[in-house]
Amino acid sequence: MNPNDEALVWSTEKTEKLLHTPVFDVMRQTEVSANGIRGDYVAMTAPDWVVIVPVYNGCFVTVRQWRHGEDKLTTEFPGGVMNAGEDPEKSAWRELLEETGFRAGKMTLLGSCSPNPALFKNHFYCFLAEELTPTGKQALDEDEILNYALEPMADFIGNFGRGEYSHAFTGTAMLFYLRHIGFVPGGKNPNK
Repeated sequence: MNPNDEALVWSTEKTEKLLHTPVFDVMRQTEVSANGIRGDYVAMTAPDWVVIVPVYNGCFVTVRQWRHGEDKLTTEFPGGVMNAGEDPEKSAWRELLEETGFRAGKMTLLGSCSPNPALFKNHFYCFLAEELTPTGKQALDEDEILNYALEPMADFIGNFGRGEYSHAFTGTAMLFYLRHIGFVPGGKNPNK
């Protein structure tokens, strides 16, 4: 840590759960800055997530589903909540098979980050799934209703941020993928 950064660090004195939901808990944290500012701040604890970038015959395997927060259908990469105590890679293998019916021969960690460090304490892990074999069978959760599709990579990347292509985890996963394949901004697009 840069010595100047020490003045930026806050310490937590007390944490209190304000609300418990099936998806996350809302916490009030009493915190103190290095220079003595004291305040109550809200943070949310939630399970970690995985997002999978499945590549199959020049296409991404994507999922289309209803998102209650947006009140609309979205098209995105498959993924989901990790089970308690589950290893991120194991979670990625499971989620890919459950949501798309594709079994991966190879799974590579592309990166991990915080979905929103201002509010959430969890992280998401992004994996590249290759050497895919379609099984033709999804194993969806009871309340999970989605379709999967193959989308040409260039089309999917070009559509991001428009209409149904709005999930920020998908955008971050695309960035991890492009870095992995050696895409250089201002350079040649490797998918054309």
